[in-house]
Order: sequence, then structure tokens, then C-alpha cells
Amino acid sequence: MTGSAERPAGVGRYGRFGGRYVPETLMEALIRLDGAFTRAMEDPAFRQDLTGLLTHYAGRPTPLTFCPNLSKRLALRVYLKREDLLHGGAHKLNNTLGQALLARSMGKGRIIAETGAGQHGVATAIAGARLGLPVEVYMGEVDIRRQALNVSRMELLGARVIPVASGTRTLKDAVNEALRDWVERVEDTFYLLGSIVGPHPYPLMVRTFQSVIGEEARRQILEREGRLPDTILACVGGGSNAIGIFHRFLADDVRLIGVEAGGEGLETGMHGASLCAGSPGVLHGALSYLLQDENGQVSDTHSIAAGLDYPGVGPELAHLRESGRMEAVSVTDRAAREAFSLLARTEGIVPAMESAHAIARLVEMAGELDRESVVVVNLSGRGDKDVEAPVGPV
Repeated sequence: MTGSAERPAGVGRYGRFGGRYVPETLMEALIRLDGAFTRAMEDPAFRQDLTGLLTHYAGRPTPLTFCPNLSKRLALRVYLKREDLLHGGAHKLNNTLGQALLARSMGKGRIIAETGAGQHGVATAIAGARLGLPVEVYMGEVDIRRQALNVSRMELLGARVIPVASGTRTLKDAVNEALRDWVERVEDTFYLLGSIVGPHPYPLMVRTFQSVIGEEARRQILEREGRLPDTILACVGGGSNAIGIFHRFLADDVRLIGVEAGGEGLETGMHGASLCAGSPGVLHGALSYLLQDENGQVSDTHSIAAGLDYPGVGPELAHLRESGRMEAVSVTDRAAREAFSLLARTEGIVPAMESAHAIARLVEMAGELDRESVVVVNLSGRGDKDVEAPVGPV
């Protein structure tokens, strides 16, 4: 693990976004967590343990794969950062191993987590099994039905999956229940949050543990092409895979594009595009962009990809979008389904439906780019869990 916990200005602030908007019962726990995280990242033994797990257990570095067939079709040079090849099948393990090590160092005897698409739940269960920590995962009933494979994987790994029947019964509501649990058992429980959302220090911790993606990708593309890419694309739900690859390139002249869930179209209201169609507000302990009505009530969301239907987004991505450093776009369910099929049939790689959104945006914008353009897409996970979703024509 080579990344450092570069701290945002203020107490977890990214421009005007971020912060800690939580009950007093959690404030002391967050302060303690912040201190423990800072000490861990300054401790060579902790970093060595994490690097060892990432290398010899998780399978890092993941490859940067050139796509000859897709490149020919789109008249570009297309590379995929293959987080789908990480143990467990998604980028989530980078973060769960880091946080689980931190939980053990803090003497916590129990881990709780939330999950939507199930990949974070699986990764938390893997980390818990490896480090000998019991895991309980909150998951909305809707997501349990559409991600049954990952529910079975979590249970096989020893985790207890707790159905959430409130609200829309999806990721937002799973986060709500996990936070309630943490308030009640804060002394013995570690809340292992899966994305760059929530109160400080969670966005900083998750970004730090996921930044290994961008560190590797930068080194790999320089080795392969002798230069940096022109464009990097990543899907955005909460935003952990996006900031994971973007962060190392923020100081470079590289175009960064975050692709949100356009669902059935922004005009329908059936989507999960917080950056494209949301407004500033507080959700789950942080100020960021979120989908809300005129009364400030959180709106329902929709996406074919369970991991993208969160109604908010990480505060650091909100700042990058507002400052102009990152572009935010949306892709419809239909376009994502077609991209899912396209990548499978042209390259023999089945992407997670979340990642298919980034592939879809690449297809849409290909005609605008120069033939010599080098583009990297962060393939955040594999698509085993999505193979029953209807796909479109190639």
C-alpha cells in the first residue's frame, strides 16, 4: 500500500462539501476512528500488513488490459483497468481489507456493513473471514431479490445478511439501518462503510484505500503507451471506484468523466444521477449532491444496476464536479444493457452492469474523440451477478 491519507482542508471538507452531520452519540466515535486511521496510515507495520494482503491474497496489481476489438470498432485505443479480476470480483476488497485491519487494530469484535449490488457485502465477508471478525450485512429486500447470487456468497463466507424492509428497500435504506445499528453498539462494533460517502473520515478512508487503483493504472499506462491517457471513465454510484482511479490523475492534464445511472431518462425522474440532476443537501452525515424534492425529502431512485441507485454521491466527487475538474454524465438502462453485451461479445469480458455504464458512455462519445486518443475505463467489477439482466444488440 503506497498511497498516503492526503487530508482535505478543514474537518473532512472538499470545497464546501463533506463534514460531519451526525448525532452527538456518533461524534466521539468518529473522532476516535479518525485518530485511529491517521495512526494506522503512519504505522509502517499496518501498511506492510495491508500491502501483503493486497498482493498475496487479493491479487494486486490488477492488469491494464488493451481491448483490440473494441478499439478497432470505436477507432480509439481502449484499455480496461481490471478490478473485476481482484479476489471477490470487484474493487470493493481494496477498502474492506483496509478497514477490517483497522477494526482489528481498534479491538472491535464485530463488523457491520451495508450493500446494494452485493459486492461490498461479499468483500466485507471475505475480509471478516480472513481476519477472524464476525460480519453482519444490511441489504434492502429489493436488492436481495435481484442480487441473489451475492447473497448466497455472503452467507457461504459466514456473514449474516439482514433484510431491510423500510423505504425503497434498496441501498439508501440499508445505510440507514447500518447507521442505526452502529449508534446502538458503537463501543464494540465497527461500521465498514463501502463508498466515499458518509461523515468524515469515511470519504477520506475509502479514497485512501481505493487510490491503489489509480496508482497502478498511472504506472501501467506509462509502461504501455509511454504517456498518460487522454480520458478516464468510471461509473459513479457513491463513487469509490471513480475516486480510486481519478485521484492519482487530478494534477495531470487528463479528462475525467464520472458516469451516473440515467435509468429510464433524467426527464422521467426514474434515475440515480445525483451529480447531473441533484442539488446540495445532507445525506448520511455529509453535505453533497443528492436527489431530493422541493421540501428536501430524499427522492426515490432507479437503475438497472443495484450499485448505482444511491440517491447521493461522495462529497469529494461533488467538489470535483462543481470545480470543473470532473465531468458528470448519465447513461440510460438501455444503453448500459447494450454495452454489457457489447463488451462480452467483442472482448470476452463480462462487466458488472455498473461498469457497463462507463462502457456505454465511451461508445456514445467515441465519434467525438481523435483516432489516436488513449482511453482508460475502470472496470470496477465482473458481471456474474448481472447475467440474468436483459441485454441489448451489439
